Amino acid sequence: MNNDFGTFTDNETIRFKRVLRGTLKQVWACLTESEHKAKWLAGGDVEPKIGGKVTHHFNHQNLSEEKETLPEKYSDIGKTSTSYGEITKYEPYTLLGYTWDEGDEGTSEVIFELSQHNPDSILLILTHKRIPDNNDFKVGLGAGWHTHLNILRDVLEGKAARGFWKIHMPLENEYEKMIK
Repeated sequence: MNNDFGTFTDNETIRFKRVLRGTLKQVWACLTESEHKAKWLAGGDVEPKIGGKVTHHFNHQNLSEEKETLPEKYSDIGKTSTSYGEITKYEPYTLLGYTWDEGDEGTSEVIFELSQHNPDSILLILTHKRIPDNNDFKVGLGAGWHTHLNILRDVLEGKAARGFWKIHMPLENEYEKMIK
C-alpha cells in the first residue's frame, strides 16, 4: 500500500494525509470556493463562518473528461446529488470543519487541516469523524475520499483527472481488505 490510503484511527474515524503542490491560498480556495471545489469534489457554497452553511452539489461525471457509466452499486444516488452541512471550525488557510449529512445514517464531521510543508507545497490532513458503523459505508467513504483527494492533487498540478469511478471502484476492494 502507498501512503495515499486513509487510516482508520478508530471505529468511526478515517484520516488522510496529502502533500499538495501549491500555496495555502490555492488549496484553501479548493476547499471553500464553489468554482474550485467543483473541480475535485462538488460545487456549492461554503459560508465563511462558524455556523455557516455548506452545500455540495455532486456530479462525479464532471470531475474528468472521461465519460463513465454510474456503477450499479451507486444507482440510488443518481448521477447528481446534493448534501448540506454546517461549519464547525473556520480558521482561514489553516482549518475548516463541517458536518456532513449521512442521510439515514446520521451526521458525521469532516475536518481539513492545512500547513506549510515546504516552500512549494502544503500538507493537507483530512479527518472524517463519526462515520456510521457500517462496513459497506466505510468502504465507499474511504475509496471516495481517496479518489477525490487524488483528483485534487491532479487539479493543483495541472494534470487531467482520470474518471472518478474508474479509480474509485478498484479502491473499494483495497478499503474492504483494510476493514476486515
